[in-house]
Amino acid sequence: MNQNLYEKFVEALAPERVLINEPMSKHTTFRIGGPADYFVMPASEEELKQVLSVCREEEIPYYIIGNGSNLLVSDHGYRGVIIQIYKEMNEIRVEGNRICAQAGALLSKIGMEALGAGLAGFEFAHGIPGTLGGACVMNAGAYGGEMKDVLLDVTVIDENGDLKKIAKEDLELGYRTSIIAKKGYIVVGATIELKEGDREEIRGLMNELKEKRVSKQPLEFPSAGSTFKRPEGYFAGKLIQDSGLRGFRVGGAMVSEKHCGFVINAGDATAADVNELMRQVSDIVQEKFGVPMEPEVKRLGEF
Repeated sequence: MNQNLYEKFVEALAPERVLINEPMSKHTTFRIGGPADYFVMPASEEELKQVLSVCREEEIPYYIIGNGSNLLVSDHGYRGVIIQIYKEMNEIRVEGNRICAQAGALLSKIGMEALGAGLAGFEFAHGIPGTLGGACVMNAGAYGGEMKDVLLDVTVIDENGDLKKIAKEDLELGYRTSIIAKKGYIVVGATIELKEGDREEIRGLMNELKEKRVSKQPLEFPSAGSTFKRPEGYFAGKLIQDSGLRGFRVGGAMVSEKHCGFVINAGDATAADVNELMRQVSDIVQEKFGVPMEPEVKRLGEF
């Protein structure tokens, strides 16, 4: 441990929000990942700025996570600083037909706030197991809806460490991408604009989508959601299924038998297992159908 670096983080944050050699398996939905050298949890934009400033001064790598729902961390962990924007920065505020929330707010919680306020349009996102920050970065979507349909603006910290509000039309929101991802900005909050609706209709749609997820997705196993991006003109899960890979395993990692678009941790899977399974699936699909498979899951650390 670099004592000087640790002391700088503790100056910026409360000591209990600065962890050393923290297992990343505790912070990813895959339940996989070795230790991060430092794991810090800022509770405000100011604290976040201070942490970033220390990382830049000390020239130490850092990576931003929310609740780790789209992340595969190496078994060797991460040599640097994991900055978690999650439970310490998750305030949600309803203002008329708009919802203002911090980046660490869970989409499910925002969905419940929208329901409570009788606001429609966010039902698609209610079941996505991620935070608002990650959803803005990758223009998360499901069941015909995407963040670009509801975002009004996003507040980020830019490459100079300055706060910047970006209007929706300047976010360059596309399929699983945005200007935030391209420029490496850090989301600290966003404003969502919805329409007034009938609470019972909103609740009904949320329940309908929940039932679809439960019946079609392997929610009973740790995973990172959809493993591969949707290739243009195809569905990743269908290509994998048609390649005869339903239930295909490498160690503890397995192509879900319930939905072939998901790679699951079927029991004590390592990051190496998942990575090798993804590689083999990609190769087999490419060989059978000539379609390249691009991972949707982000990989962090050495593989």
